[in-house]
Amino acid sequence: MEKFYVTTAIDYVNAAPHIGHAYEKIAADIVARYQRLRGKEVFFLTGVDEHGSKVEKTAQAAGKTPQVFCDEMSEKFQIAWSSLLISNDYFIRTTEERHKKVVQEVFRRMTEKGDVYKGKYSGLYCEGCEDHLRERDLDESGNCPNHKRPPRIFEEENYFFRLSGYKEALRKWLTEDSGVVRPEGRRKEVLNQLDDEEFGDFSISRDRNSLKWGIPVPGDPQQVIYVWIDALTNYITGAGFLTDETLFKRFWPADLHLLGKDITKFHAIYWPAILMSLDLPLPRLVFGHGFITVEGQKMSKTLGNVMDPLYLVEQYGADAIRYFLFASNSFDQDGDFSRHEFISLVNSHLANSLGNLLNRTLSLIERNAGGKVPGGMVNQASLSLARQAEVDYCRLMDELEFAKAIESAFALVNEANRYLNEQKPWTQFKEGKLEEGGSVLLTALELLKQAAVLLLPVTPGLSARILEQLGFTGPFDGLTFKDVLFQETIPSGQPIVNRGPVFQRIDETESAATTV
Repeated sequence: MEKFYVTTAIDYVNAAPHIGHAYEKIAADIVARYQRLRGKEVFFLTGVDEHGSKVEKTAQAAGKTPQVFCDEMSEKFQIAWSSLLISNDYFIRTTEERHKKVVQEVFRRMTEKGDVYKGKYSGLYCEGCEDHLRERDLDESGNCPNHKRPPRIFEEENYFFRLSGYKEALRKWLTEDSGVVRPEGRRKEVLNQLDDEEFGDFSISRDRNSLKWGIPVPGDPQQVIYVWIDALTNYITGAGFLTDETLFKRFWPADLHLLGKDITKFHAIYWPAILMSLDLPLPRLVFGHGFITVEGQKMSKTLGNVMDPLYLVEQYGADAIRYFLFASNSFDQDGDFSRHEFISLVNSHLANSLGNLLNRTLSLIERNAGGKVPGGMVNQASLSLARQAEVDYCRLMDELEFAKAIESAFALVNEANRYLNEQKPWTQFKEGKLEEGGSVLLTALELLKQAAVLLLPVTPGLSARILEQLGFTGPFDGLTFKDVLFQETIPSGQPIVNRGPVFQRIDETESAATTV
């Protein structure tokens, strides 16, 4: 069986999860569920980054030890992702003992290879980025462009990774296969950074006098391993490096690293260089996605617009949140969460077009076919459209063009509505044309079934409810495109289960979603 390994960036636990974190996790979940539909064996990893100065300071401000604080915050992230129906196979925490051992072994191996040396750093440092900056990196106000505050002057003796020894190999990797970093604009940015003569070796440790909360450097307890070695190696720890060689051989290299565009450099330069030093295969695709704004503005505690995903799920349901974020936004670009647009889109698509289609089709079957799937012939033109929709959908999902893939799936819903309105089976039944009316309903059911399966990665709860009302029994997590359910026409005589609307229309007058 073909494999697929997908990861997300791990989130700092210094603050509660927000819709920006959720966006990436849902995207990875859509990919994982889609690849399972393709019949692949999937390993999906997400988790949290629990070390570093930001976490240490936030825990101290909360009056808690770093470990107690991390335990509490890690649980919040796991609860949030569960509520959003995220189907990760493992949730990694960088405070795990096995991860500490992997990080220290990685440090030892890179040192033995001659890629680590001790030196002195003096310059600018942004705590938000966990990265050293140059004057030219700052905006016109002298601030870090990502965190909108000035970096501090920093001087310390650290261990450094000899990135300069891997620049040519990295350039070759990035140019010989232009698809390894996407979108293309991010790949060009990374190549430009590599061409910069000032861009070179980077610090991989901190002195314990400035940072205590971290993994000790092997053989030098005065130094703590710095965030990017600690954080990036989670991808091999989670896949079983040093602890489960069978798992690791099966799934490494990663087929897809999903991450925010602001950390593309670390995943497309630092991480491949580390893997080269370890003589491990490089990831097959690094994808730097856009950010989610709220009502057209960047999320900010100052603005009070940092949205709590748990609250959104409680108010609107996971399927609605998942559908809106990926039906209305291009994944490679920045997107927006607008409450008005959200309610308008999900009401139009999920309540009206899809929900009403299912409800009126099942109601017609109850009144005219005894509550069972009628006999007849599926309209061949509609069936051909469904087959083409699957081809288009798979091509677009492979390209991570989620909005267009959803559009191709929803074309089946639109076709079913059009066909019902054109053929008017209610009139056919009144005129005694039972076979003709039955064929129309069978066609509508088949299009509904196909659409529900194609939408399963995006709206797993909603799709499952649709399939159950069509008379199929779940669970549907193991469903693939090769299964009889998808390949064969719905059996005549199969009882339908009309439980009423599968998606409740959202009241436009509801109060706006609260923030964290």
